[in-house]
Amino acid sequence: MTFNDFGLDAGLLEGIDAMGYQTATAVQEQVIPLILAGNDIIASAQTGTGKTAAFLLPLIHKLVTEPHDTHSINALVIVPTRELAVQISQHLEAISYFTSISGIAVYGGGDGELFAAEKKALSKGADIVVCTPGRMIAHLNMGYVKLHGLRYLVLDEADRMLDMGFHGDILKIISHLPAKRQNLLFSATMPPKIRELANKILHQPQQINISISKPPEKINQQAYVVYEEQKIPLIKDLLRKTPYRLAVVFCSKKESVKKLAFELKRARLNAEEIHSDLEQPQREKILLDFRNNKVSILVATDILSRGIDIDTIDLVVNYDVPHDGEDYVHRIGRTARAEADGTAYTFISPREQRKFAGIESLIGITVNKPPVPEQFGPSPAYNPMAKPPEGAPKTGGGKGGFNKNRKPGGNRPGGGPQRTAGKSGPPHTGKS
Repeated sequence: MTFNDFGLDAGLLEGIDAMGYQTATAVQEQVIPLILAGNDIIASAQTGTGKTAAFLLPLIHKLVTEPHDTHSINALVIVPTRELAVQISQHLEAISYFTSISGIAVYGGGDGELFAAEKKALSKGADIVVCTPGRMIAHLNMGYVKLHGLRYLVLDEADRMLDMGFHGDILKIISHLPAKRQNLLFSATMPPKIRELANKILHQPQQINISISKPPEKINQQAYVVYEEQKIPLIKDLLRKTPYRLAVVFCSKKESVKKLAFELKRARLNAEEIHSDLEQPQREKILLDFRNNKVSILVATDILSRGIDIDTIDLVVNYDVPHDGEDYVHRIGRTARAEADGTAYTFISPREQRKFAGIESLIGITVNKPPVPEQFGPSPAYNPMAKPPEGAPKTGGGKGGFNKNRKPGGNRPGGGPQRTAGKSGPPHTGKS
């Protein structure tokens, strides 16, 4: 199915074409017509299925083609992290370039200049605002946010927001919104707490389910059963021998990220680290360098498991076994995007074996476990039914916005979250 089949605005189709999109993904085929028809949506889709465009395209079309209040925020997209807010804002900016749509990303961690830019947009009105809950609450508490004309609410990565403790903030934000609106909820998983939230805010929603908790078959999954002290020498060896353009290494703790990044740099591998101890400008600079292939290895905490959208990542390494099966799916889903292939390695220490067995049960396959190369010494046997070693943990289940008054053929969008003059054209931001 092509994007022409949806009957979208001509300017929007021009932006889609400029980004190189050709055919709709499965989630886009199912979701876009329902949103255009005015339905509330609850959609479950794994990472990399194209869900961002699935809600942005129909919202942009409706705002371009239908009357709306120009002195109010018209669509509000709530997301769990700054990275995702910036990513969606950049995606919006590129897709809507040949339309009159305005938008802004509202997120914490910036300076006073950023806060002032957010305040200006929120008090004067914007077509689409992408925000993190805490930052929006801060603006709402000051009383100037114009929401009286809001028509669309999107909750993206809703399960992650609840996991991060944003349930109360979400309900507080919703209490400021007009009762009559279209609601779109996207979540990679559908646990009971998501169903409960959906029942509170959605009206007779249409439900879409796309490949829940199943990694794409094209990902080559392998797992190495190792002792903890074997992880660093093994990952150095794999990063030297495995062909890849870009690689992401996930660690469960930022202390592990720092230690591993230091070791990889000392081994003269082109690696950088990203975690919550870095200031927002530092994190954005590292992500930009990674996106532009100036950095080839990114060592990260799970803050990136859903917040990065780069089609050329072809290697993911789980330095630690993720906390649960859903995190595993989201981590390895960073690779094999845009019809490409990818490889995912996982390191399993003795205390992580039961946890990984639970992940295999969730995804419905037994991951191949090649032997650890002999030069790294004897490795432990894989026996997930054995009692974990004593002391092992218990296991369980851009700045500013862009101007809606720009003219087609004028300033071109650049690579950052704010539109600047003199750039070369709408960036390709991927399918997320």
